Formats: sequence, C-alpha cells, structure tokens
Amino acid sequence: MMEFYKYQGAGNDFVMVDNRNGELELGKNIDNADIKRICNRNFGVGADGLILLENDTESDFKMVYFNSDGNESTMCGNGGRCIVAFAKFLTVFEGEVCVFRAIDGIHRAKLNGDWVELQMIDVTEIEQIGNDYFLDTGSPHYVSFREQVKSLDLVSEGLAIRNNNRFKIEGTNVNFVEIHQEYLEVRTYERGVESETLACGTGVTAVALVAELKGKNTNANASRIKALRWRIRSVLPKE
Repeated sequence: MMEFYKYQGAGNDFVMVDNRNGELELGKNIDNADIKRICNRNFGVGADGLILLENDTESDFKMVYFNSDGNESTMCGNGGRCIVAFAKFLTVFEGEVCVFRAIDGIHRAKLNGDWVELQMIDVTEIEQIGNDYFLDTGSPHYVSFREQVKSLDLVSEGLAIRNNNRFKIEGTNVNFVEIHQEYLEVRTYERGVESETLACGTGVTAVALVAELKGKNTNANASRIKALRWRIRSVLPKE
C-alpha cells in the first residue's frame, strides 16, 4: 500500500508521495516499471509524472521527479509549483516562502493563496537552429514559431524533432508557438510523456525567453501565454 495525493498545475497532473521517511527506494521496493504503471491513465492512477518529496540537509525539502514513462527526469516547472503546495499542506515549512532542491539545483518559491510563484534557474545560452531555438531551462526545450498551432499535427511533428539525429539519444521537449497581439499560444510535446501535455512550466519559460530575444514578448519584461485552455503569465527577471 502506498499513500499518495494527486495535484495539478495548469493542467499538468502529478502523483505526489511524501517520502521523507525514505520508505520508497528505487530499485528496492519500487522500480521504473511500477512508476510507469501508476502513471498509466487506463490501468493506473493516471498522471504526467510522479513526484517524491524527500528530506534535504540544505533546503526545506527535495523534489525527485519521474516522467510517466517511469524514468527519472529533469526539472518540471509545474511539478515544482505542485510540490511547494504539497509541502505546505504537509507543514514541511512555515510562512509563505520556501527553498527546495531539484535535479537542476536550488529553487525558491512563494505562495499567495493557491498561487505558487517559482524561480527557475538562470539560462546561459540560447542556440539558434535555422528559424528555431534550443535552450535549457532546467529541462531541454526546442522552440519553433509557427502559424495556426491549433491545427498542427503536434505529436508527429514533435516526435520528428525529438527523435532527429541531434536529440535522439537524450530527447528534447518541443514547444510550438503562435504569436498573437495580446498573447503567445503554445502547444508542447513532452519527452518522457511522448505526447502533448496541457501545459509545461519549463516550456513556457523557454518560450518567454526566446520571445524576449526576438522582441515578441507581449508586455515589457513579461509574456502572456496561452497553453491550450490555460493562460499563464511568465515574468522575466530584470537586469
């Protein structure tokens, strides 16, 4: 028996487990196949990923994230927001501000009611590939600006980029972006899920950074982003 909770952030949904007692140990009493079964939407709980909340000696807690394919993965932005809300529910920290460790390093977060603000890692390089861009915001993202993203065959086009010669071994998330006057519309193909997800926190961060580079942000130092039926405001740090 395993006690779990279910959280969602902007449509990204996760199975959340309090593992501060270290009871779950990968390779001992849970393995990648178990996690894949748990995340299966037909025969399991159903989720984009599974997240363990664990103790950390240098921060309030540690986040361990697994994609729905069962493999431990890189940073998940919406998962990071969910684990902050989960940690608050468990009274892991006091007040409205916390610090936690993820696979890409230390993150700071702030709660305002049900709203969680999350600080992402610094991005040191944005690579241009033809008319597209590639960068790492805690997870790798390929950003491609398109027209009429609603009608895009996202899975086939995302899969083709994710499995091309450049990205085949490690994989990459793929964000397709359409520029509107008041917002950027984004659809995301996520590696590890190997399909479209309703939203992606590290992905919209990547999109906002590339939009700033191209001078296409919808507001000064910020972008309003529509990910399917969700609207998100990504704020860039001021220099």
